[in-house]
Amino acid sequence: MILFPAIDLIGGKVVRLERGDRSRCKVYSDDPVAVAGSFAEQGASWVHVVDLSAAFGEDEDTCAANSAAIKAICSVDGLSVDVGGGVRSLARIDELAGYGARRIALGTVLVTEPGFAEVAARGFGELLVADIAARDGQVKVNGWRDGAGVALDDAVAQLSELGFKHLVYTDIARDGMQTGIDVAAYRHVAEVAGFPVVASGGISTLDDIRALAAVGEGAIEGAITGRALYEGNFTLVQALTAARGEE
Repeated sequence: MILFPAIDLIGGKVVRLERGDRSRCKVYSDDPVAVAGSFAEQGASWVHVVDLSAAFGEDEDTCAANSAAIKAICSVDGLSVDVGGGVRSLARIDELAGYGARRIALGTVLVTEPGFAEVAARGFGELLVADIAARDGQVKVNGWRDGAGVALDDAVAQLSELGFKHLVYTDIARDGMQTGIDVAAYRHVAEVAGFPVVASGGISTLDDIRALAAVGEGAIEGAITGRALYEGNFTLVQALTAARGEE
């Protein structure tokens, strides 16, 4: 199982939110490139980067600071970058691909503009990843602030038809809360999608990572960990070991 340490960005700073709430933001570092470099040094092969400023539609300078950080993170040796947040145009996909991103996540547009999402998926293929976040079985969009009027299962079921082969699924109620994971929910989403998912939201212990890894790569491709890592619940080395199914 791939273990994705997370770097969430606002104005070029590394932050974590609670349940996606912009007002409940904690800054962990002013140097995202150093954070990414540290992840690589500890053995990470992937990093999950989220441009929260773009997702929230923040001002140009704030978004530009994030773009500069993403571009620099993509140049860190040995690290593959999975990036998302506010990706709503072919031009932005092109820009991120030009930085060297290995996976680019589409979120809001999956449900607000499925036609665009399909065209993008056909054009960019394996580079694109579906990114769906839900609470109480309902998809949330625009930085998780708004309801989409779409049930989670309905949104997930259309992904294969749209041309997607990878999915990051976030359990919003657990994200940033270190409350533990709902393994059955991720297994269910993978079943509906017809391909494995990357699990996001709620990881608080190494046992959570082990439980996801134990499901098998047929259902769980990877797991994203953020706050628990930054708060020192475990080290990245320990998390990577757990993701490999080792003690």
